[in-house]
Amino acid sequence: MNGRQCLALSAPLLFLAVVSAAQEASVRYISNLPPRRNFFVVAHQDDWQLFMGDVVAKEMSSGTPATFVYLTAGDDGRDSVYWQTREKAALQSTRLVAGAAKADSGLFGCSMTEVLGHAIRKCVIAKTESYFLRLPDGKRNGAGFADHDYQSLRKLRGKTITSITAVDGSATYHGWEDLMSTVSTLIKSSSGEGDIVIHANDPSVTVNPHDHFDHRMAGLLVADLRKKEKWKAQYYVGYALATRAVNRSNDQARQKTALFGAYDREMLAVDKAWGAYKEHPAFYAECMLRTYARRARK
Repeated sequence: MNGRQCLALSAPLLFLAVVSAAQEASVRYISNLPPRRNFFVVAHQDDWQLFMGDVVAKEMSSGTPATFVYLTAGDDGRDSVYWQTREKAALQSTRLVAGAAKADSGLFGCSMTEVLGHAIRKCVIAKTESYFLRLPDGKRNGAGFADHDYQSLRKLRGKTITSITAVDGSATYHGWEDLMSTVSTLIKSSSGEGDIVIHANDPSVTVNPHDHFDHRMAGLLVADLRKKEKWKAQYYVGYALATRAVNRSNDQARQKTALFGAYDREMLAVDKAWGAYKEHPAFYAECMLRTYARRARK
């Protein structure tokens, strides 16, 4: 998602106290028994913190390893300083959820790896792996930005473009099937033994209306992969989350807030104008109190 700061400051945290005991009692997690590995396939560097942060925290606390796959650079049509900072910010959230010491925050163990001939940035922190494909941000409507010739995941899947190139020129994917095969190979190579559970934004317009098209494409990518692989999946509500009823406990909301705050502080350290909470305080505050997900049908 193209948003930055959320509730890192003490004042915004005051809203957490209003979650009632009745709301806490209504909380339920839909995750399966701990799988061998969870894969969080998202469009942007702050998506999992915002839409599924408490679920990630719960899974990681059980000792289940996790892989994060970021499809786009989250560049928002801006320069490399911006999207590279977003990657660093995402890794700060990962460090926190993985329980890595702050002193280790600069030692992420990042390098370029090759998957089916495509160069992809890979970072390892504790029991997590993060992959950054750095494809162009498609803009909320999927039309893309001029700086990258209006390329987008929506256009690639819709076959109005035949290829898409990473914003740093590191890789080109020749069609949606090429992207699918690359992500599928990445998942298989990182999964080890046992079950695979993939987490992504819900591709259903009915269940998840008004979402960013990059979010929807991440969900559709997972849905398309499952037609071949039959992997388990959980789908999450995106932008519509803030309109739903509160369903997180105080502790769960604090978990989301902490993870999103870790991301945001890294962004603010580079540019004070890159703060999400300052930009849309009500929206981000509401999202911290909510996580909605469903299991994909087999």
